[in-house]
Amino acid sequence: MSSFVADLAVCFAFAARLALVALFLPFSALDKVLNFRAAVGQAGAAVASPLLARSLIFAGLFVEVFMSLGVLTGVADRAAAMVLALYCGVTALLWKPFWRQADFRLRGPSAGREVFWDFLKNFAVAGGFLALAWGGSAAGVVSFLHAPLASSHPYEATLGLRPRPRQEVGPLDPHPWGSRGPSSWRVQGRALAFSP
Repeated sequence: MSSFVADLAVCFAFAARLALVALFLPFSALDKVLNFRAAVGQAGAAVASPLLARSLIFAGLFVEVFMSLGVLTGVADRAAAMVLALYCGVTALLWKPFWRQADFRLRGPSAGREVFWDFLKNFAVAGGFLALAWGGSAAGVVSFLHAPLASSHPYEATLGLRPRPRQEVGPLDPHPWGSRGPSSWRVQGRALAFSP
């Protein structure tokens, strides 16, 4: 395998993460900045207090910028992905309540059905972030629970596809797959890394 393939693998890994967070950074975050009053007005539809509505927008802006950067850079990316998954779920419940729409129906024009699809899309994006946080397996969930701030090392090349052998795990060992987690793969005895 060549370094070209390793570089291509790193580019694909970055592109997948970028596609997942692009909704938040730059687009949603920029929209909150450029249309702050409208964002506060939308938040005010879900909460009674204008101060709380403003606080929700600032919290959302923080999550969208800093958690997206965590996912992109690989710095505590699993925890950042988990926060973004929770954020998607909360925003779906607060701002996509299709059950409150008077005209929700399965056939014909229906604003309620449109909100229902947006609700499901929020949970689909949340599922993508959960897969990123957990690696898509029960073992990944266990690994996350043991070390939630650990990086998944997303830009290590995965040539050869030979997983590192598992280490013996003691009852107090927080890393059942070693220090790098279950996604650590070796390329003929060496790991290739990329820093964005």
